[in-house]
Amino acid sequence: MPRGICNLNRIVLLCLCFLIFGDLIYIAAQRSTAGKTERRNYTGKKPVVIQHRSQDAVNYYDHENGAKIIKSSHFELDYTLGRKITFFCMAQGNPRPTITWFKDGAELYQHRFFQVHESHIEANIVKSKMEIDPTTQMDAGFYECQADNIYAIDRRGFRTDYVMVNF
Repeated sequence: MPRGICNLNRIVLLCLCFLIFGDLIYIAAQRSTAGKTERRNYTGKKPVVIQHRSQDAVNYYDHENGAKIIKSSHFELDYTLGRKITFFCMAQGNPRPTITWFKDGAELYQHRFFQVHESHIEANIVKSKMEIDPTTQMDAGFYECQADNIYAIDRRGFRTDYVMVNF
């Protein structure tokens, strides 16, 4: 089969998959010959907002003193292998929330290449910065910061993937 027809068949198949399975598109790799860069992208629809099912849930999640993340890093980050990546979360609440970091759903603990720096900005605001240095392929994934106090829990997620640069 000529190369142009194969590429056309792939495009038609991709369009059909998008129409049928429009919830998530995963573009496995884009190759740029000019910059000799391989890059992976994850894109999808916006998260669904779930309505509270009971008045107790409304009181818990919408409590005026509940933990709320007020600033955070961008949602997606591509990093170069061997370089440092940094995410931050700033949360407020009364009492002041604690921030916990997760990767792919599992809680992260500090070690030599993974550091968490926390500072108390005001009596009810905390800022947490998570750093990984140096990065490896294993550091790609979905990271979350979770702020919680006795009244509420709030989470933000960040997707990372590595970029390979060929010299």
